[in-house]
Amino acid sequence: MPEGRQLRSRHISHTRHKGENIKKSSKGGGKWGEYTALASVPLVLVLGNSMIVPILPELQSKLHISQFQSSLVISLFSIAAGVIIPVSGYLSDRFSRKSVLIPSLIVYGSAGILAGMGAVWNSYTVLIIGRVLQGIGAAGTSAIAMALVGDMYKEGTESQALGLIEAANAGGKVLSPILGSLLALIIWYASFFAFPFFCLLSLLAVIFLIHEPKSKREPVPIGKYVHNIASVIKEKGRWLLSSFFTGAVGLFILFGILFYLSDTLEEPPYNIDGVVKGLVLAIPLLGMVATSFITGSKIKKNGTLIRRLIIIGLLTMAVSQAAAIFSGRNIYFLIGLLTLSSIGTGLLLPCLNTMITGSVEKSQRGMITSLYNSLRFFGVAFGPPLFGWLMGISHAAVFGSVAVLSMLTFFLAFKLIKPSETVQ
Repeated sequence: MPEGRQLRSRHISHTRHKGENIKKSSKGGGKWGEYTALASVPLVLVLGNSMIVPILPELQSKLHISQFQSSLVISLFSIAAGVIIPVSGYLSDRFSRKSVLIPSLIVYGSAGILAGMGAVWNSYTVLIIGRVLQGIGAAGTSAIAMALVGDMYKEGTESQALGLIEAANAGGKVLSPILGSLLALIIWYASFFAFPFFCLLSLLAVIFLIHEPKSKREPVPIGKYVHNIASVIKEKGRWLLSSFFTGAVGLFILFGILFYLSDTLEEPPYNIDGVVKGLVLAIPLLGMVATSFITGSKIKKNGTLIRRLIIIGLLTMAVSQAAAIFSGRNIYFLIGLLTLSSIGTGLLLPCLNTMITGSVEKSQRGMITSLYNSLRFFGVAFGPPLFGWLMGISHAAVFGSVAVLSMLTFFLAFKLIKPSETVQ
């Protein structure tokens, strides 16, 4: 009899606990409601940058600026974000993720309107100021969302959510050139004004669908906080910094390729522009978004699989980029190879996200993911201008250089990135 009462008691306790979890989950719109809100953050981050890529040649013509100056529209945005991201990371660890994320989205969207006014006034200076302010707002978005995923989910659910975030990031890159090209049919600078609307939707989703877990720890003084971060870097820096660099290389090559294609497709003998160009730019990115989502869903916390996919991804990138040297004027061959390279990137990024997010305690996660995203932004920043410079030399110089870079990163990852069988 006592044993029966004990079993009934356990059953009632389990049912009550399960009911509380369901209630808690439904409060924020359920798991997929949370996923949607979290994924909207990297999506609008990408829309604010990649949607501008298809109109760069037009912007260059309308504002009478050089190719290098047009590349700065992307680069200065990313440099500003890269510099400010560590500050946002500290603030999110010190206070809360949403207290940084919400104001950042507001600044990000508002500065987009200023950049658009610069385009209307044909003022390159105002446009650049707006883009720099957008970069400052962007600093508190995607990196903080990644840290928030680590706070909210564990085990396979965490890797699934991180994979979805990377897929949303890549999905934004797929949609951006198409959307940017469609909006340009209205007027060439329409993208600048459409973006704040998407930003508003993400802001509302974050406010109403995400309920951040309350931290039970006392805020750490900044001196001790810096010491703790330094200790993490000292202890895990060998593989952690290698992972940071690998992620930056992946984004550097991806945005460089976008810039290269956007410019090349409009030149003879292709003469492809408008919506058709947007669709062509989306092809390699579609390979990346599908691969990112599948990878994030499958890797869970399997360290052996994560390392294997990182190595395969980098090797795929290097081989396809080397083959692109010999593509000549065959646009079908070139697009196929660049799609293969993007698939390699899709294997790479979700694995790095899972490793890096799980590498530290919650109280330090904001800073570590911010440092990682800071380097990713610098990768994005230097892609367009360096690719533009290499394009001035030759087609072979573009793809020969990135093939060598991918191969060197492959050797670095093979030597230094060795996670345990189960990633924490």
